[in-house]
Amino acid sequence: MLNTPISNLHSLITKMTETKQLTLPITGMTCANCVATVERNLKKLDGVQNAVVNLSSERATVDFDTTKLALSDVIARVNRAGYGIATGEADLIIKRLSDNNDATRLEKALAKLEGVLEAQVTFTTEKARVKYIPTIITQAELRRAVASAGFEALELGGDAEDAEAVARENEINEQKRLLIIGLIFTVPLFLLSMGKDFNLLPAFVYSQNTMEGMREAQPWFGWLMLALALPVQFYVGWQYYVGAFKAVRNKSANMDVLIVMGSSAAFFYSLPITFGLLMGHVYYETAAVIITLIKLGKFLEARAKGRTSEAIKKLMGLRAKTARVIRDGVEVEVPADDVRVGDVVLVKPGETIPVDGVVIEGRSAIDESMLTGESLPVEKKPGDPVIGATLNKLGLLKFEATKVGKETALAQIIKLVEDAQGSKAPIQKMADQVSAIFVPIVIGIAALTFAGWYFLGPALPINSDIDNFTRALIYTVAVLVIACPCAMGLATPTAIMVGSGKGAEAGILFRTSEALERAGKVNIVVLDKTGTITKGQPAVTDIITNHQHLHRTQVQVLPITEDELLRLAASVEKGSEHPLGESIWAEATTRGLAFAELSGFKAIPGHGVQAEVEGRSVMIGNQRMFEAEKISLSGLESEVARLQSEAKTAMLVAIDGQAAGIIAVADTIKDSSKDAIADLHKMGLKVVMITGDNQKTADAIAKQVGVDMVLAEVLPEGKSSEVKKLQAQIENPKSKIVNVVAMVGDGVNDAPALAQADVGLAIGTGTDVAMAAAPVTLMSGDLRGVARAINLSRKTVATIKQNLFWAFVYNVVLIPAAMLGYLNPMLAAGAMAFSSVFVVTNSLRLRGQKI
Repeated sequence: MLNTPISNLHSLITKMTETKQLTLPITGMTCANCVATVERNLKKLDGVQNAVVNLSSERATVDFDTTKLALSDVIARVNRAGYGIATGEADLIIKRLSDNNDATRLEKALAKLEGVLEAQVTFTTEKARVKYIPTIITQAELRRAVASAGFEALELGGDAEDAEAVARENEINEQKRLLIIGLIFTVPLFLLSMGKDFNLLPAFVYSQNTMEGMREAQPWFGWLMLALALPVQFYVGWQYYVGAFKAVRNKSANMDVLIVMGSSAAFFYSLPITFGLLMGHVYYETAAVIITLIKLGKFLEARAKGRTSEAIKKLMGLRAKTARVIRDGVEVEVPADDVRVGDVVLVKPGETIPVDGVVIEGRSAIDESMLTGESLPVEKKPGDPVIGATLNKLGLLKFEATKVGKETALAQIIKLVEDAQGSKAPIQKMADQVSAIFVPIVIGIAALTFAGWYFLGPALPINSDIDNFTRALIYTVAVLVIACPCAMGLATPTAIMVGSGKGAEAGILFRTSEALERAGKVNIVVLDKTGTITKGQPAVTDIITNHQHLHRTQVQVLPITEDELLRLAASVEKGSEHPLGESIWAEATTRGLAFAELSGFKAIPGHGVQAEVEGRSVMIGNQRMFEAEKISLSGLESEVARLQSEAKTAMLVAIDGQAAGIIAVADTIKDSSKDAIADLHKMGLKVVMITGDNQKTADAIAKQVGVDMVLAEVLPEGKSSEVKKLQAQIENPKSKIVNVVAMVGDGVNDAPALAQADVGLAIGTGTDVAMAAAPVTLMSGDLRGVARAINLSRKTVATIKQNLFWAFVYNVVLIPAAMLGYLNPMLAAGAMAFSSVFVVTNSLRLRGQKI
């Protein structure tokens, strides 16, 4: 039994290592039903633990057990469901191939790489062609794999392309080609049909109908219309037939099913009339216009959807193409993807920094606005970090590469944004539930429409030239064509894509779409003081020794000088990671004081530190520590009160159990803090400051910046419980609305509170963005980013609600209108085609809004 916990831990670790997450670019999806179909098919695979498909980004994120499934199984399932995977092809020139065995060995090495579907290496031409999935592996990684195998790879045809973007562009171009073909046949077909109906065509087209006294077209005219309709129906519209067949095969129904049913009903109804088996009017133009208009709508939608990801493309475009590195003492220019950790990189003024690193030589100002949103350049000197994709403004810099490829801050940011765009917001669940049953319901409504008009139509006082069956059929086609599940499917993901992308441009990173939605509901913002409201770089302002106050106390203590007190305290605090401790030894270093060796160092969280220095017990901490150790302040109480009233932190120093003096430290308030809190107030939010400082110091800071409430003397482990208390409070007893609390901190020290809050916002820099565990990361230290994040969330959610309102109202209003015969099928097709375009265009408006 003793081994049980160990065995459980081992099985948990094994399970984690066997689970893999992959992102696949899906092609062929057109509506929310397509998303549901792909998700359902992937989840049917034994070994798939979770699958999330996003219509706007056209990607599927799959978690699966590698012991049960391979990548090829997942791809095969997607193909079987009727959809495809966007792939890229890399053509590489291979150097150092000595014989055919080398080519075979390299081919096997490439084929083993995850994400590689096919690999072919030819010795005679010294070329390799690799077919791969761009969301799993990149061309840079392919080249590195070639180098690892002992060869050298050169790109054929210049820079590596964004393979996924190329695949998407090819898909759009194919839609455009089919649209043009559709227009070439549909426009004359439509004009001929309208000309015939309004008697506008030459006389030879008509034959006199003596029974009804109206002109009918010659039989050959029907054959001409059939000839024009055939290419549209079965060439331009063939993908709808394929999609409908695969949907039905998978026991589901999507937009393709509705289009095929509607257009086919009009087309096949016209065939027996053309063949002379029935009398009546042909509706070839209706079938052709339906398909062509929907193709036009899908083409415009695809173009607009491409613009929703422009923020990601802009971030990708920031990457430097080449880097100047020093290898073996020689300066060489290499592709940025080929920079290795440890390389010394040279960057001249005006050049983009290719990878993350640390400056080893030179000074300059770096423009980091493209990543952090900070407009002012940041000074850099030896020892300072630099971020890839930022711009070197002034001086020449040499730095050592510390992070390359997927590990750079830019790559992490892009991944964070893509993950957020690929996740599903809670508000989308309702649309998904409706979309899942939408098409079957529409088919049922269409059947009722046909039955109603066919059986009850004769009883209605309607003057019409068409028979009852034809009327019922046409109105049924209108119902099938007007219904649009696409708008519902695109309502949320397109807004999320634009919103998260706009956030990234402003230095606000949302890790999930749920965080993007949730942030807008916040009504209380809790701000950690140190490093959030203040700069987090405190400095020593006062040193007060006990001999200045001996006349106030009867306690006999040895007097001590300021420098001696500071030296002993700094010796204990040397190497401390706490900002207050750092300020003490920084001041001692500035004064040129020599540190002493220490022993028995002990840190007491929330109280202070103590150690043995030169045979004396030195203790530095707050009043709680002195009370716990029963140390008298020896007349220093008034000084402590004065310093606290000045918003200074009084750090008490005791030597051998007696109070020796006070070292006061103050942390300056950030320039933007007061304005940021004012912005939050304008948005109707309550602002709370939380700190471990004493009440007087906290109140002094709070007064300067204007917060509504102060939670002082809170230990690090107590911050999360304070957040929990705020969440439990009800601000307005009448409304009984529970508080939605946002916590803003540094992302590391405040991790429990950030996790407890409804929305955690970590203030960091570009280099530690990947470390922050909070749902939202503000890349610059500017507190105004909190208001921007909340405002962006509100605007994004408002856009989603507008989209959903349009999508639902459109269907709720126009489907009954089509049932009642108020919509011609061609008008219905036009409305359906442009409903989804409206949703995407409305989402794109977010890009131009100020946050």
